[in-house]
Amino acid sequence: MKTANQPLLSLKGITKRFGALTAVDGVDLDVCPGEIVVIIGPSGSGKSTLLRSINFLEEIEDGTILFEGDEVGYLRNKHGRRHLDTPHRICALRSEIGMVFQHFNLFPHMTVLGNVMEGPLTVQKKSSGEARERALDMLAKVGLSDKRDVYPATLSGGQKQRVAIARALAMRPKLMLFDEPTSALDPELIGEVFDTIRALGKEGMTMIIVTHQMGFAKEMADRVIFMEAGSFVAQGTPEDFFANQMENERIQSFLTRIL
Repeated sequence: MKTANQPLLSLKGITKRFGALTAVDGVDLDVCPGEIVVIIGPSGSGKSTLLRSINFLEEIEDGTILFEGDEVGYLRNKHGRRHLDTPHRICALRSEIGMVFQHFNLFPHMTVLGNVMEGPLTVQKKSSGEARERALDMLAKVGLSDKRDVYPATLSGGQKQRVAIARALAMRPKLMLFDEPTSALDPELIGEVFDTIRALGKEGMTMIIVTHQMGFAKEMADRVIFMEAGSFVAQGTPEDFFANQMENERIQSFLTRIL
């Protein structure tokens, strides 16, 4: 794990509600450059909502998101009251923070190469040549150069997810968010996706990963966080977390069910 004087990402009191339901309840989190944070917990605990809030796919009710020290998502007037930032600036944030979802979300009418080129072309306004070169580089990184001219319908689930990772990487983000990246995959396809994520970790990519794969959490994480009912219940290094948190009855119950 790299160290830095300032976290790459800092969440302060993040709260997200859906009507009467508080999905994320006052969460604080600092993530340093190069750190890999794995968030685990039962379904409905707020993990995915937290990731979507970081990438501003969900507007938060309370709290502050700082990215590289600057508040994102909102502007404040002279009285300190905040209002939603401009779509252009929020879009710029999302190009800095890549996100990979459970269900790939590829464009079925585009080739694999077209899917990976789309962000640099439309969001970053890169030339066709530059977008193509970058997309080819990213497909090589995830081991799918030979699939560049096919359509997503011809790919396995693991290949689709690797294309989704390449698409996010093509934006050259500084932070990657993974929301259960293997939950929609058959067991034999999980390894190829995690191999891709491992390679990113070795290159120093900063990542927040939501997963139920405890073996991967033990191997890859610098820090493991257990989330329930919208809050962080416990966290620590993988060694400390899996050795000591078994004394917590709620965590023990969760781990017993999935291990």
